[in-house]
Amino acid sequence: MDHLSGMDASFLHLETPESPMHVGSLHLIDLPPGYDGDFAEDAKKYLSGRLHLAAVFVRKLAMMPFDLANPVWVDDDDLDLDHHIHHVIMPRPGTLAQLERLVGRLHSSLLDRSRPLWEMHIIEGLQTGQVALYSKMHHAAIDGQAGVAVAKALFDISETHAPVKAPRVTRRPDASQLGMAELATAALSNAVQQYVKLIQSIPATAKAIGNVLMPMSEGSGQRKFELPKALRTAPRTPLNVSITNQRSFAARSVPLAEVKQMAKATGTSLNDIVLAICAGALRRYLADYGCKPAKPLIAGVPVSLRSEGNTDLNNQVSVMLVSLATDIADPLKRLAAIHESSSEGKKLTGNVKAAIPTDFPSLGVPSLMSGLASLYGRSGLADKLPPVANVAISNVPGPSFALYFAGAKVASYFPVSISGHGLALNMTVQSYNGALDFGLTACRRAVPDVADLGDYVVAEHKKLFGLIVADAAQAAAVDSAVVPAPDTATVVKAPSKKRAAKSPVAKKKVAAKAARPAMSKAPRKTAVGKRAAALN
Repeated sequence: MDHLSGMDASFLHLETPESPMHVGSLHLIDLPPGYDGDFAEDAKKYLSGRLHLAAVFVRKLAMMPFDLANPVWVDDDDLDLDHHIHHVIMPRPGTLAQLERLVGRLHSSLLDRSRPLWEMHIIEGLQTGQVALYSKMHHAAIDGQAGVAVAKALFDISETHAPVKAPRVTRRPDASQLGMAELATAALSNAVQQYVKLIQSIPATAKAIGNVLMPMSEGSGQRKFELPKALRTAPRTPLNVSITNQRSFAARSVPLAEVKQMAKATGTSLNDIVLAICAGALRRYLADYGCKPAKPLIAGVPVSLRSEGNTDLNNQVSVMLVSLATDIADPLKRLAAIHESSSEGKKLTGNVKAAIPTDFPSLGVPSLMSGLASLYGRSGLADKLPPVANVAISNVPGPSFALYFAGAKVASYFPVSISGHGLALNMTVQSYNGALDFGLTACRRAVPDVADLGDYVVAEHKKLFGLIVADAAQAAAVDSAVVPAPDTATVVKAPSKKRAAKSPVAKKKVAAKAARPAMSKAPRKTAVGKRAAALN
């Protein structure tokens, strides 16, 4: 028996009809030229020979007696593909907006816990001639990084897929009919192991908490008590309410090369640029409703705890809080503030990463967590309590090359994620084959016009890219003392070291350096542009 970890099982216990805890993806697929077959049947045949490559497709839950402890994963020897794989034909004209609404409805329903926790929908009838593939899997089985590993089981790297070795046929006992005594004994044994691990982790946890609350001063080398800057309260917005079980969804793409150029030119990270794009879009969207919070919006950003090379299909993730600096009007100054907040969040997460548990004792926990989750939703506390974060924003790296599904090329990779009480909007980004694909998942009542927010994402990307291009062009003109050629306006160049030293980020780092001992190593300088520096 494979026991669910405490973190994995929490996604089961916290699930309610209003807050399904599954994640998914939407793919647009280009059929091969001249294809005249039945793609739904071909896809079903293709999948039937590959599902054994990832355990999530062929195992299900066995519940503990009276929900006294976390369930276990057991093999399903009677997999019904007709239940898991569905064929959908869209009504005319088959627009992207229709597809987005369909995905929102499909993503609203709970998965059947008596079967393996996944579904796939092959959708035909798009006016582009493409086929869409929507899939969803329970978050108890995978996190974002593990989802990438699952994709390797579903997709090929060439149009002609290599043969897959069939699974060894071995008839196992019906694990779903395990006796109560056997399940209870396994639960007690697992609980003992969890308590031992918890006790062993106490010294590391205490040390991590001490480093956070009593950081060492870079100037004096002395420790003193202070709350981390990364811990801040979020303003209340229309996004932070109790939600229904209905979902809205929007899918948008921007060129990945442009995002990388912006990050390089400004000395920030790709994730900082993603956050800045989302911040600008949210600022415009909330302004449409007359909501202009004086305090900056706070994003809850998932952070992987997974060690390099680890491909286990379980959850190993934490969350850091990052200011989106939406109280700053200028996009370049906003990017500088996001970069600073993100750096603080990463530092805090790094200090406590080793002490964050992914497994913990579960005796009596399932019923308690499920009851509290239901009470929280029905009581409307999310409408009254101050939010910890305003929006969830996640950036998942994906393959940089084209994938193929049943011999057809995958054109896009839009993530579909989770909304919850108090956090009605989730903005997840997946990089794929030269594009950055945004998937915006929201409660339909709280964010009925999520397509407008999607349009603002694209508009803010273009706006930020244009500002950074113009800033880089000015930098090139200053450095060369000549007017740049017309084609330089389309190429983002890194600013000179002289201009980089004037940026808001660099100024703060220079000040910090001056306060350090003479032998301390200077940090890497970054630049966010002349315009931002002038406004600082």
